[in-house]
Amino acid sequence: MNHQSIRIAGVLLIGLAFSGCSINKIAMHLKPETIGPRIPSVLKKSEAKLAQRPDDQALILDTGSLFVMYANAFIQGPAEMLPAEEYLEREKALAEARRLYHRGAEILGGGLEKKFPGWKDTYPSYLAQVTKEDVPLIYWYAAGTLSAYSLDPFDLDLGMRLPELTAALARAYELDPDFNSGAMDDLYILFYSSVPEGMGGDKSKVDIHYQRALEKTGGRSASPYVSYAQAVAYPAQDIETFKSCLESALAIKGGGANRLINTIYQRKARYLLNHAPEFFADLDTDTWGEW
Repeated sequence: MNHQSIRIAGVLLIGLAFSGCSINKIAMHLKPETIGPRIPSVLKKSEAKLAQRPDDQALILDTGSLFVMYANAFIQGPAEMLPAEEYLEREKALAEARRLYHRGAEILGGGLEKKFPGWKDTYPSYLAQVTKEDVPLIYWYAAGTLSAYSLDPFDLDLGMRLPELTAALARAYELDPDFNSGAMDDLYILFYSSVPEGMGGDKSKVDIHYQRALEKTGGRSASPYVSYAQAVAYPAQDIETFKSCLESALAIKGGGANRLINTIYQRKARYLLNHAPEFFADLDTDTWGEW
């Protein structure tokens, strides 16, 4: 895995906002390998309901966010940890993740269009009308679109929408900076560090949002630690910060609302630590150890 791919692999690993997804009430009590196979049937049922009630904004949010969450946590995430010899399987899974991200963003973007006709082309005129109630829809729409773009940065249509997403996220953060206990800050860690400057990226803001994410979660979520390790410490080749962040993620104990997502992120943290010699040229595989 090269320098760029590990950064982009983290964009946008949906963590803190998982609790805003409709599946969470069931999923928080189960292991990833138990809940994952159940989600496709839930998605089919949800889409069938949406076909009957296309203007139901709550159903639009539930269905679209579930597509994005499933693609990220159960398709892209595991694919990024496949061994090099399973390259074809990895590419197939990432293609499926892109498809699911697109579908989720399409549903969520449709919800914005229904609420704000012409949103895609005239969104600046609607930003003043956006309310706190719209923040979840904007968050998941942006997450789905950006995640699809992260897997295909040559998609010009998605790239052209970065200014829209930048403006919409800024408005959402203004209205509800504490959305889902720091989800927006966790998103911004990855957004500002990975999106090119001039298209919305701003590395000077990354540390600010990292600290805010830790404060808002009380350090009980593994997500910000893993996000920062991938998006900041690795590109800077800062092995000490990389290791410290991932060890902090692994040290989190307990269940509650973060149980499932912490399990997913801790598996990612362990994978990154175990494969650190592949990412840091000066590390010795024989002396690095395992987690």
